[in-house]
Amino acid sequence: MLATYRYGPEEGLPLLIVHGLFGSARNWGVIAKRLSVDRPVITVDMRNHGESFRAEANGYEEMAADLAQVIEENGGKVDALGHSMGGKSVMMLALTRPDLLRRLVVADIAPVAYSHTQLHLIEAMQELDIEGLRKRSDADRALQRDVADAQIRAFLLQSLDLKKTPAKWRLNLDVLAEEMDKILGWPEVDGRFDGPALFLSGAESDYVKAEYRAEIKRLFPSARFAKIPGAGHWLHADRPREFEATVAVYVSI
Repeated sequence: MLATYRYGPEEGLPLLIVHGLFGSARNWGVIAKRLSVDRPVITVDMRNHGESFRAEANGYEEMAADLAQVIEENGGKVDALGHSMGGKSVMMLALTRPDLLRRLVVADIAPVAYSHTQLHLIEAMQELDIEGLRKRSDADRALQRDVADAQIRAFLLQSLDLKKTPAKWRLNLDVLAEEMDKILGWPEVDGRFDGPALFLSGAESDYVKAEYRAEIKRLFPSARFAKIPGAGHWLHADRPREFEATVAVYVSI
């Protein structure tokens, strides 16, 4: 099963938080703790990420099945919050196993195929000479040659384990590269989730375009839409308190 981390009380309907590509449960630790004041919160490392198992497949059918197993082991029903790749995973879960979800928050992603690629970031991580690295600042300087954006470098380097000798990535970079088309894509799926669903986007992000709303409403007829001002694709990092407050209100209804 996926590596899981639990916060808050034992009783109550859990909130399951699912990270995006190159992320991990630890990226969501602060938000998970703050949302767990009056309910359990469960974060996961997705397959080929963090401390979870390595596998040859990284498609949404497989990722949704992983999440279903976690939910079944934790009471059989949750509210779910997923960002980016994690958002597509919880959407797939909702469409294939709606019985496992009460309500859904999808953060800055739509059920469509995207044309951009993240292969350049995988190549940058693969090409980084991590042998002998001891300090994150040294890794940051070395990665700067291929990744100019300081925020993206900081995000990627959260998955570099410098306590290991030699240092190692907590990502299965080879499989993520091979499966990139699946991760950026969206498979044909029969299903509909009639439960409450909030599609929460960064106002400065272009991941959820107006023309995607018809497909969202077809699959999620009860979908509602909201944007967080001043936030981009990593809306939970750009505006964490606003993001947290919006999620807290929605899942408490």
